[in-house]
Order: sequence, then structure tokens, then C-alpha cells
Amino acid sequence: MFPSTLLPLLSLIPLSSAFYLPGTAPRDYLHGEKIDVFVNTLTPMLNSKLHSLISYDYYDPRFHFCQPPDGPVKQPESLGSILFGDRILSSPYEIDMMENQTCKLLCQASVPKEDAKFINDRIKEDYGLNFIIDGLPSSEMKRDSKTNEIFLDAQGFNLGDDETIPDKPALNNHYDIYIQYHQKDYSSSYPYLPGSGSSSSTPKKQYRVVGVLVYPRTVNSMTSGSSQPNCFTDQPFYLSEASNNEFYYTYSVSFIPSDIPWGMRWDSYLHVFDPKIHWFSLVNSLVIVGFLVFMVAMILYRTISKDISRYNAIDLSEDVQEDYGWKLVHGEVFRLPTRPMLLSVMVGNGLHLIFMCLVTLIFALFGFLSPSNRGSLATVLLICWTLFSCISGYASSRTYSTLGGNQWKSNLILTTVLFPVVIFSIIGLLNLFLIFSGSSGAVPFGTILAILLLWFLISVPLSVAGYFYGMKHGSFSNPTQTSSIPRQIPPRPWYLNAIPSAILGGILPFGAAFVELYFVLSSLFGNRAYYAFGFLFLTFIVVALTTATTTVLFVYFVLCSEEYRWHWRSFLIGGGSAFWLFTYGIWYWASRLSLDSFTSVILYFGYLFLFSLLDFLIGGSIGYIATYFAIRRLYSSIRVD
Repeated sequence: MFPSTLLPLLSLIPLSSAFYLPGTAPRDYLHGEKIDVFVNTLTPMLNSKLHSLISYDYYDPRFHFCQPPDGPVKQPESLGSILFGDRILSSPYEIDMMENQTCKLLCQASVPKEDAKFINDRIKEDYGLNFIIDGLPSSEMKRDSKTNEIFLDAQGFNLGDDETIPDKPALNNHYDIYIQYHQKDYSSSYPYLPGSGSSSSTPKKQYRVVGVLVYPRTVNSMTSGSSQPNCFTDQPFYLSEASNNEFYYTYSVSFIPSDIPWGMRWDSYLHVFDPKIHWFSLVNSLVIVGFLVFMVAMILYRTISKDISRYNAIDLSEDVQEDYGWKLVHGEVFRLPTRPMLLSVMVGNGLHLIFMCLVTLIFALFGFLSPSNRGSLATVLLICWTLFSCISGYASSRTYSTLGGNQWKSNLILTTVLFPVVIFSIIGLLNLFLIFSGSSGAVPFGTILAILLLWFLISVPLSVAGYFYGMKHGSFSNPTQTSSIPRQIPPRPWYLNAIPSAILGGILPFGAAFVELYFVLSSLFGNRAYYAFGFLFLTFIVVALTTATTTVLFVYFVLCSEEYRWHWRSFLIGGGSAFWLFTYGIWYWASRLSLDSFTSVILYFGYLFLFSLLDFLIGGSIGYIATYFAIRRLYSSIRVD
């Protein structure tokens, strides 16, 4: 039951620092007008630990929830909302504006013993129900233990209670629904109540919903000899796994006035947990990137500039000191690397992903991805991925021609289909696991077909157009000629080998983002809203700068050891943070998750591998592009005879 002593605390809910546009027009309700209540999927809640990654349809026949008289009606959803697992349906709840209700009977449910075990297992796994009222998710009022701020937690509310008596879960079959409303006088637009017939009638008042709280309770409300439920008993209700179960679903509705305007009603939901941690992470990242930029600048100014000046001042006489270090490999540094086609394809697709993420974060930063538009983030990501395919074709074409490749048709085909097919295959395989587990999170066939059509009809032609546009511009000119005979490579320190340098080089970019990564993973796997896009955007920029400077430094040391095969090294070093991302994901799984099913474990590590692969492409592309232009600038500054 919602404690009455906490009602005044609703007025203390602080406004979030998140910025967003309202996204939808407000809905004005008259007194007694019906408020629609929609239900979404049942999802596991992240309390102490997360126990599952499988979501279930609200009207899954094993739950035996009450249904509308004419059956549930599916609500229209965006493509991104469907991909994020939303399955929104109508419900039998009857709520009228400003009309409080107490212990209203929803239906009498009958749960056989076979399904009782299924429900009890979901209660033990901390599954939560999700209502949507006037576009707002159901929530519980909580207090941040670190900042002492009050906020609305939109994870949903518990299916049952398994903490009061261990190993004996109780089903929550009564819901106390509290609706915060904002009252406004619309007498200027609607002067009088309809049908009043008098100019002196009371002005019509309208109301807007600005908050939704749901507090579930377990109540054994069936009373012998009575057909009406008793919602005020303290006796909990337990589903028996040895016999069939009969019980009531009931609910109560209370309306609470609020001073929160409709345009700011999401502020109490978009709570930023411990903003000091975000600021600490950002300042720490800025210090790291500042230190790296300073190191690169000092190397360029003191070492390279000094060497270039001395090298250019050499008079070709007999007592000329022999070259050393990176200058010795000027005839090898632009030699064709192994597998240039695959490298160019990866660079092109990585740059494609960079622009997709950057533009999406800019949209989110300026508030265009309103939380009221469910799935807007995934929708914009999908649109940007489709439209920016031309960048992958352009970058791959110019990279491949610069590397000396001549099989442009094969390169074009691989650029267009290789990584989309790999990603679609991984997602399709994970989708099969969702289908076999009976999860509502499985992507429907129609949605899969729509995405494939977007890729084939829009993305592929744009990629081809970008590729031919890149061919028109041709390759980048290299400042030095490549010698005909490859130079012998001397032994080098172990930490400059490909794999060790990639792992070491990925530490700093990962260190610049690991704090923000914790909140992102909690949002993705813990069904928590994440709206700190300002921090995320700045973190993305800092990580990109850290990746670029770290890669340039490592490749400079590699060239100083007379190792001229830098192309793949730069990509591997730039993408080295993916190794630490996957390692961090394993730690997160061991410390924050307690996945009980094999399917959930497969889903988690499948998605983790997918995120690591995308991070590898993004970081590798940044590292390669930064290193190429740094080397190009370096060797164009020396005199080569």
C-alpha cells in the first residue's frame, strides 16, 4: 500500500537535468472522462541482481491475467519500439478522471497447478509488470541513497513478493494506482459546461496526467459466502503448485494533485543516478585525453621536428650520419599491407557506424528523442544506419584504392553486404533463442522483413553510390615512393607486437568510458531509462580523441623500432578497447547478474559480442584514419633523395 505519509514527498521530486522536447500533444481530460490503461510486456527487474533477459507477453496464457471483454487490442508502435521489445496492448482496467475507486473487482482468475509453478518461478526472478497510462510508464517512488533525491523508478512493479517468506513467493493480485494530475482552467476556450444553457454556469475544468505510480499488494481477498473481494485483509495469497487456484484481481485508483506542468512531467522519471560520478568520469577522461594530446604534441614538436630539421639540413657528404628509427622505413611505410580489401571494408563500415552514432547522439543531445515517443532512439539509429551507408562505400573505395587494390567489384560487394550479413546473422540466431523460449522479445517476421527492405532498397543503393563517388575522387597521394625490395625487420620489444599493443592500447580509451558504460549496460539489460545523453556525447568525443592519440603514439613507437607494417596494427590498437569492453561485460555478468537459464546467458553474451564487434569497428576506424594522416603528414615533412 502506498504510505499516506509519503504523499507530500511527491511535491519534492526534483527536476532532472535531462533536456528533451515533449514529443506529443497533451491530452486534456474532463471530469469523469475515461483514461486508457495499456499493458506492456513483463520484464525482469534489476534490483540486487538481474535473473533473466527474457520478456513475456502480458497476455501469455500461462499468466492468466484478466482480459478485456472483446479481447486485447494491439496498439500501433514504431519500428524502434518493437525492436526494443515493446508489445503494447489494451487492458480491462476502467479509470475515469478524478473519480477515485476502492477495491474494484477486475476479474476472478483461475490458475491451474501447472501454470502456478511457472508464475512462482517468474516471481522468484523478480519479473515486473508495466502499465502505460497517458503515455507514462507505471512507476514506484524511490529515493536515491547517494543524493537523497526522490524520483520515479519506471522499471515497473513486481509481479509478486518473494522476500517476506523465502522460497514461498506470494502473487501480487491487488494494485493501488495513484495518478498525479495537473489542473488548468480552460474557461477561455470552453466557457461553460455543455448543456448548461446559462451564461453564468461554472467554467469547465480540464486535467492532464503528469505522473503514474502503482503499488502492488498480495491479498487473499476471497471471502467465504461473499462474491465481493476484501482488499483490506493482511493475509497474503500464495499460488499452490499442488492444486488449482481461484482468486480475485482487484485495484484501487486515487488522484493526487500536482504542481508539475505537463511539459515537464518526464523530469521525475529521467533521474540521473549520482551525477557526481558522471562528472568525475568526464573530468577523469578529459585529463587522460589532455595528457595524451600533450604527449603527442611534445613528440611532434621536440622529437619529430628536431629530426626533420636535422634530416633536411644534411649535406650529402661522406661524413653524413646514417639514418635511424622511423626515417629508415620511409621507403616501406606505404607498402601494400596484407588483406587490403578486408581492411578497407572494415574502415568503411567503422566510419559508417561513427557517423550513425554521432548524429544520433546529437539528436538526443538537443532533445529531439523525446521519451514519450517509445523506441525513438532505436528508430533514429536505424534511420541513420540506412542513410549513412553512402559513407561506408565512399570510405572503403578511397581506402582500397590508396592501398593499391584493383579488385574494386569484389571490394564493393563486401563493403555492402559483409558486416550487415554478419550482424543480421548474429541477431537472427539470438532471435531464434527468443522464439524457442517463448519470449515476447522475439522480433516479428514483419519487422524483420521491413528492416531487410530498408537495407536492400535504400542502404545498398546508397552504399554503391558512395563507392562510385569515392572512385571518382581516387586514392590519396602518398608522400614517399615504395622501394622495390622489402626491408628486413629487426627484432622488437614484445609490447610492440600486434596483440600485446592492441590490448595495451585499448586500456586508455576504455578507461575514459568505463563509468558511463556501467550505466549504459544497466539501461540495456536492467530495463532502466537512460537519458544522460550530454554525458554520453562528451564521453564519445573524449573516447574518440583518446583512441586517435593512443594509436598514433603506439604506431610512432612501432615505426621507431623499424617495423613498417603499421596498417593492421593501427586498426587493432584503435579497436583494442573492444577487448576490455568484453572483459568488463564478463565482470558485469559475474557481479550484477544471476542469469538462471541457458537462453539468458546465450542472449547476454551474444549481445555483448555484438557490442564489442561494433566497438572494434568504430575504434579501429578512428585509429587507422588518425594514424594514416599523421604518418602522411610526418613523411611529407622530410626530404627523401
